[in-house]
Order: sequence, then structure tokens, then C-alpha cells
Amino acid sequence: MTEAMQGAPAPATREGDAEEIGGKRHTGRGWNPSLIIGGSIVLAIVALALVSYVWTPWPPMRVLPTQPYQTPNAEHWLGTDRLRRDVFTQILVGARTTLYVGLVAVGVAAVAGVPLGILAAMSPGWFGQLIMRTNDVLLAFPALLLAIMFAALYGGSTRVAMIAIGIATIPAFARITRSGALGVMASEYVVAARAAGRSGLGIAVRHVLPNVAGLVIVQASVSFAIAILAEAALAYLGLGTPTGQASWGRMLLESQTTLRQAPHLALIPGAAIALSVLGFNLFGDGLRDWLDPKLERR
Repeated sequence: MTEAMQGAPAPATREGDAEEIGGKRHTGRGWNPSLIIGGSIVLAIVALALVSYVWTPWPPMRVLPTQPYQTPNAEHWLGTDRLRRDVFTQILVGARTTLYVGLVAVGVAAVAGVPLGILAAMSPGWFGQLIMRTNDVLLAFPALLLAIMFAALYGGSTRVAMIAIGIATIPAFARITRSGALGVMASEYVVAARAAGRSGLGIAVRHVLPNVAGLVIVQASVSFAIAILAEAALAYLGLGTPTGQASWGRMLLESQTTLRQAPHLALIPGAAIALSVLGFNLFGDGLRDWLDPKLERR
């Protein structure tokens, strides 16, 4: 009995249980620095945006009866700009604009890109290839270039920037979704579903979509960072958020003539943009590792 027990295979470890791999003890999904740090930054930005709806130290675009180019002080925490507006208030409201643009742009890309990717994976050879070759043509246009073209045709505005960035991001969602869907379509349970006579739409909704959701979520976090950069660049070029609305990119545009006199007016929104992009990228990397433990650092 002892020999039989010694020859029997060890029971499979459950998710979260400790296991010995390569001489090191792993405990499943443990502490993920990228996910925690990135998630904290993202939550901080969301908190700033939410706070701006209920409270701001000063009216966002109001010219205040104070001195311009003030450095951070007790009354104006991040100083004032050349038009005597409170910089901290603009940062709060700019966070709202940044998240709004990112959410809409990523939403447009996901709503169009995910179905296209699934359709390309489930369609016959020529039709699936046609979808992906058309997708490759769109992929050749950088998001910023496509947004500039849209702004030239329809005028610079936040709405135009959101739509253009979303359209330019569709190929990334389509490619990542198709890649995951091809693996799902080769699985035994999909073959069994087909043999049982389940329709293509039923297979896509019941089997394919839930299994590629993790990939889509990770791509969404990365695309969010790209949308933030694109919106800031368009606002800096005067093709995005119009005058009269707070935006971190527009703050950079308005501060470029006062870099020597008041460098903090450029450093503060620049740091906000950089921190936001870093946060969403770290959050995406952390999500990737958390959703697929096989990708954890070895």
C-alpha cells in the first residue's frame, strides 16, 4: 500500500495553493506590484475627477482678483497662470476631461473591434482574411495622425478627438480578440458545441466572448493610456479640447510662452499626463499577470 501511494501522482494544486516550481515556492496569485501601484494611480485620478464634480477651490475658468504667475502657496495650492486662474482647479477639472476622453475612445474601439475580431476568427478563410487586411490598412494610420485629419475636416473639439482616437484604436482590439478567439475555437468544448448544433452567435456569446474578456480588459487599459496621450497632444496642437474648457494638454499649450517666467505651469500638467500614462500602463501589465499567472516573472 505504501509503494502504491508512493507511485501515485500528487494531487493537483488548486489556484492559490502553494506549489513547488523550479525549487521555489509559489503561492498562486500573490502580491502584484504593478497592479497595486498602477491601480492606486488610476484610483487617484478617478478620485480627482469625481471630486471636481462636487468641489473645486475656485471656479475653473474664472479670472481671479489676484496676481498672475503665482507659485504654489496656501491660497492657491499650485499657483495661478498668466490669466490669473487657479492651477489646482484646472488640474481637477482636467482629470475629468482626460477620463471622459479615454472612456469614450476605448468604448468606441472595444464596441467595434471585439465583434470584428470574433467574426474574423469564426468566419471562413477568405472573409476572415478580408476583415484582417482591412484592419491592417486602418492600423497603418497612427491615432494622432487620424485625429489630426478628423480635426481638419470637422474642426477641433473634444468629441471629434474622442471619435478619431477610438477609430484608430479599433485594429488593436480586433487583432487581440481574434488571437484569443482562434485559441478558443480550437478547444474541445467549442467542437462539442458545434457538433450539438449550436449556432455561431451562440458559440460566440457563450464560449468565445467570456474567454477573451481578460485580453480585452488588458488591451483597454493600455489603450486608455494611448488615448490620454493623444488627447493631450491634440489639445497642445490646438485641435482637441477648445478654449474655455480645462484640459491638461491645453494647459501645456498655454504655458509654452511662459516657460522661463513660470516653469511650474508646464511642469504640473506635464507631470499629471506622465503619471496618468504610467498608471494605466502599470495597471495593464498588472492585470495581464493577474489574469494569466503563467505570465508571472519566473
